[in-house]
Amino acid sequence: MSAARRELYVYFRVSQTHWRDAADAVSAWQRALHVAHSGLITRVLRRPDAHDDAVTLMEIYACEQGAGAIDDALLAEIERGAPEVRRWLIGERHCERFDALD
Repeated sequence: MSAARRELYVYFRVSQTHWRDAADAVSAWQRALHVAHSGLITRVLRRPDAHDDAVTLMEIYACEQGAGAIDDALLAEIERGAPEVRRWLIGERHCERFDALD
């Protein structure tokens, strides 16, 4: 399977008080990544329920068909994450990789 079809899913928890700040910081950082890496598709999602005053956010990364791949340098950058978000993290960010089947 080609790395060009690899998608990354990064999830983490933040305080319910600061989830919007964290989501906005991730979105701004993703826009900068998109400018620097043409063809990169990004999204940030929020789990609808909160547990123990924490909200789970999910970052999604993929490449448009024919736009190349998430190479090792970009992967490392994504795994480091948006610097602004670190102050709101509860625990660690978790990065999972999946290969598209289509």
